[in-house]
Amino acid sequence: MSPPVPGRRAGRVMLVLAWGAGLLLATRFFGDWEDNQRNPNRSPESVHGSDFVEVQLASSRQGHYLAGGQINGAPVTFLLDTGATQVAVPVELARRLGLQPGAPILISTANGQATAHRTRLGSLKLGDIVLRDVDALIAPGMTGEEVLLGMSALKQLEFTQRAGTLVLRQSTLQ
Repeated sequence: MSPPVPGRRAGRVMLVLAWGAGLLLATRFFGDWEDNQRNPNRSPESVHGSDFVEVQLASSRQGHYLAGGQINGAPVTFLLDTGATQVAVPVELARRLGLQPGAPILISTANGQATAHRTRLGSLKLGDIVLRDVDALIAPGMTGEEVLLGMSALKQLEFTQRAGTLVLRQSTLQ
């Protein structure tokens, strides 16, 4: 049996480390790619006109409009839902955001009736669009981290949908 050649073991270790680094980078790349497919609007950009601010959102692969935004300065992900009457915040997220539950209200959901609690959002931000004092509900049974952005917020904006893009426009005239 011949003695080991110096450097051969180091070469094998380097090869294993290179493969490990390559797999780690590929996993990270494809994870980010998948996240961007699900929510292509993580940091929506705004367009400013003389009397408006506008945000354009691309739809996800499933046809939904998700976008990064803020409630009372804290980052959230919005799922725009023109069929929802109110902005709806999952209970756990509402706790983390420090939202105070108000009067109970009976709501109808796809899963039947439930008791939600009214609350108010001091500010809601999507791109450079800022809404103040928005009616919302703390909704039981909602799982996950997404806030349904319903008509209690969207009615304050103009919105149009064309070719997989949703354009939200806020007038800056008072």
